[in-house]
Amino acid sequence: MTRLHDPFRRGQLAAAALFCSLGFQYATWAARIPAVKTDLGLSPSEVGVLLMAAGVGAAVSFPLVAWLMRRLGSRRLALLSQLCLALLLLALAAAPDYRTALLVMGVDGVLVGCLNVAMNAQGAALEARFERTTMARLHATFSAGSLLAALVASGMTAFTESVAAHFGVAVALLLALGAVARTGLLTEETAAPAPAPGRKKRRSRSLPSALTLWMCCAMVFGTVAEGAMNDWSALYLKDVAGASARLAPLGIAVVSGAMLLARLFADGRRERWGDRRVVLLGSALAATALACALLAGGVLPALIGFAFVGLGVAAVTPCVYAAAARQGSDALTLVAAMGTTGLLAGPPFIGFLADAVGLAWGMAAVAGSAAVVTLCATRIRWEPAPAPAAPVTAPEPPRVP
Repeated sequence: MTRLHDPFRRGQLAAAALFCSLGFQYATWAARIPAVKTDLGLSPSEVGVLLMAAGVGAAVSFPLVAWLMRRLGSRRLALLSQLCLALLLLALAAAPDYRTALLVMGVDGVLVGCLNVAMNAQGAALEARFERTTMARLHATFSAGSLLAALVASGMTAFTESVAAHFGVAVALLLALGAVARTGLLTEETAAPAPAPGRKKRRSRSLPSALTLWMCCAMVFGTVAEGAMNDWSALYLKDVAGASARLAPLGIAVVSGAMLLARLFADGRRERWGDRRVVLLGSALAATALACALLAGGVLPALIGFAFVGLGVAAVTPCVYAAAARQGSDALTLVAAMGTTGLLAGPPFIGFLADAVGLAWGMAAVAGSAAVVTLCATRIRWEPAPAPAAPVTAPEPPRVP
């Protein structure tokens, strides 16, 4: 069976196009925030509120996303939200004033919540149907999409300062990714687990189970560690470790590079070790390495510690998403909303803590967040990781007596 006609590979490519789209769309508008600030004449505080509008929209989208998942299914919701996110870039470029831009960014956050849940549901369904791991590689394509957006933004600004022209090119690329996704997405959903014999089925409005709450906790603190490292590593290197202005940006590069590399190979570890051990050992490695780096002090220990944090937390969100999807769309939607909340609230919390007691203690809280993920991993009921697919071999011809 060739790669082109392999249904698993076709589904993997389609889901990867969705993950890449989300990373690309997010990084595209984020890269042009300075231009939007200038065009609309915004103050720094207004820019902060504008950025928060997208996060708030994603965080409060849980009821709507849960309803849309039940009504449309992950395939239709993913394609619809991906298309709307692409067109929303044009709306942001054409926004005539601050209020309109706030509305656009709020809608963007809701659509991000929709696509985030739908694409992870597709990835989990792909693993369940073909019994092969892929979630970590799919999350790696999100990072690749962000990198691609940064390169496109850099190239476009070399030719023109027009936000509309840049976003027009970005929309064309997003429409192409949407066309790729349309060809291979699964149409059937991964069913929620059936209730135990003799027990009544819970109502759809019942409170989340203890298992779902532990997953939410792991997702919140995992995304706090992931987001805070991206936002505060450079400042820690400069203000605490004493790095030069030239070396300070290496913190973000080290974390992002290690995370991308780890996600490309994490599915192999999931097959060999299982999701529980991957999350348990990975989060423990991140917490221990960062704590040791903070105690040692200096630029080199910090960079080494940051690299191990990226390696350790890289597989946390893919594994938790896969576990949540097995509990049904409502559990997946809630866990995804908590992940957005961690990304939204984590970096500001670290900032408040740094103002109160110093950035070193703020980074220690990041290590503590990774340690909380380790605790949560012991409380989550993990399903066995899908085994690698057996090679297809031709049947042996009958022996002639």
